[in-house]
Amino acid sequence: MKFSKSNQTMYSDALFKEASGLNYLEKALGLNNIPIKIPQVHTVNEQTMVLEHISQWGGSKPQWQSFGQSLAQLHLQQENSFGWHQDNYIGLNPQINGICDDWGEFYMTKRLAYQISLVKQPMVQKQFRRSLLSFEKMLTVFLNEHCSFSSLLHGDLWSGNVLFDQTDVWMIDPAIYWGDAEADLAMTELFGGFPAVFYQAYAEVKPLSKHYALKKVIYNLYHQLNHYNLFGVGYLPSCERGFRTIENFFN
Repeated sequence: MKFSKSNQTMYSDALFKEASGLNYLEKALGLNNIPIKIPQVHTVNEQTMVLEHISQWGGSKPQWQSFGQSLAQLHLQQENSFGWHQDNYIGLNPQINGICDDWGEFYMTKRLAYQISLVKQPMVQKQFRRSLLSFEKMLTVFLNEHCSFSSLLHGDLWSGNVLFDQTDVWMIDPAIYWGDAEADLAMTELFGGFPAVFYQAYAEVKPLSKHYALKKVIYNLYHQLNHYNLFGVGYLPSCERGFRTIENFFN
């Protein structure tokens, strides 16, 4: 069986970038013998991508445990740079990349500042720019001090992009790049979180940094800004809370 996915964006290369991400993830997992499955891409064009079909079921406790261990194993593979060699997409918006040796600078410019540039409401954009400027230098240093190395990230790791069949766990719809592994882990908590056994298994393989609670807020602010830009005012309060939390830490 096969699954057909249509291009829901305004960008003609969106499915090509997604297919590229899937193929890269599959190779990285295979090279490191990590038991997470990626659906095979059969064909792709501007309008449609045809993928391997996944016969879904709910996912057992042992499967979630295995996924936590496996994701941590992927994140332990050290990469040479931050960013990615081409831009891709985060949901329906562009995700700006490029290769960088400075994680803090990359995250500030390519993630937070870029999303702020997409804000359509002038007063909100001004508010967010002022807030970012108030902690920009301190946050850049903080992120560099608390990111030991670069890892390959799925980039859009919420529950809708993790699927199970009766034997395996699958990841779909990536927005891959190289970055702090805890950016992936943070997003798993953005919409209700994964089962506790997943986090326990992950931490046994790759323990969390001492500042993960704050880093979670910092990294999820990117996704909250993206959702605000895509879906509107309902996400404004969460963006404002994120900025306040960061400001309060550094002031």
